[in-house]
Amino acid sequence: MNNKLNFKVIQGDNLSALKSMPEQSVQLIYVDPPFNTGRTQTRGTSSTTRTETGNRMGFKGQRYEIVKETILSYDDEFADYWGFLEPRLEQAWRILKETGTLYVHLDYREAHYAKVLLDALFGRECFLNEIIWAYDYGGKAKSRWPAKHDTILVYVKDPTKYFFNNETVDREPYMAPGLVTPEKVERGKLPTDVWWHTIVSPTGNEKTGYPTQKPLGVLRRIIQASSQEGDVVLDFFAGSGTTGAAASELGRSFILVDQNPEAISVMKERFSSLPVTFE
Repeated sequence: MNNKLNFKVIQGDNLSALKSMPEQSVQLIYVDPPFNTGRTQTRGTSSTTRTETGNRMGFKGQRYEIVKETILSYDDEFADYWGFLEPRLEQAWRILKETGTLYVHLDYREAHYAKVLLDALFGRECFLNEIIWAYDYGGKAKSRWPAKHDTILVYVKDPTKYFFNNETVDREPYMAPGLVTPEKVERGKLPTDVWWHTIVSPTGNEKTGYPTQKPLGVLRRIIQASSQEGDVVLDFFAGSGTTGAAASELGRSFILVDQNPEAISVMKERFSSLPVTFE
């Protein structure tokens, strides 16, 4: 274990935790926010001040406010969700390094609205990818096509300076191995923006029992591509701590935030062999 790595888990409100973090202190942020958390919130109002300066086209400016007004007036339920998520994403932008990347993991009910708002909030030029994580487990709907994918929206802090290296990621098997050379079959192919990856097996060693746990393979790929050894990785909806588990395996420091006592309990057990500071 690299002695220079720091592992921290914070129990509490993630917005307060984010506000206490220094600017440009984190290389990579992955968040998997509870899909319906905001819908139980009371809708409030927000005010902003237009600025003619700054290096983020559209961030908190007129274009963003117009887009936000239009979308939120169209769907009151999403307005509650975004009212919950927006200030946290603003803080995420603040603490990202210039080379940094944000991954926002959503389901089909929120992804389309969030994409438009994130384009306006961060700047469309900062949009890097829409990743589709496809899987084939769970219930099978009879009256429609079964929903078997999540969306991961990827935004960079600075489109001219961000770090990305897909040569370091775990490779996938070819779907038609007979069409490529044996050498390529053995090495595997680089992933595209569609990721076929199984969910966490209910009976596998990876399973922690936490209901929204994401597979290590998905987080490994994100961390391998958008950070380097020694970098700091942040997840402020940490849940079972998969982001931290993948980060520590890959030689990255991590900061995890969650206010759920059950999540903290799971992470204490999961990280029992690591020098993690719990706050």
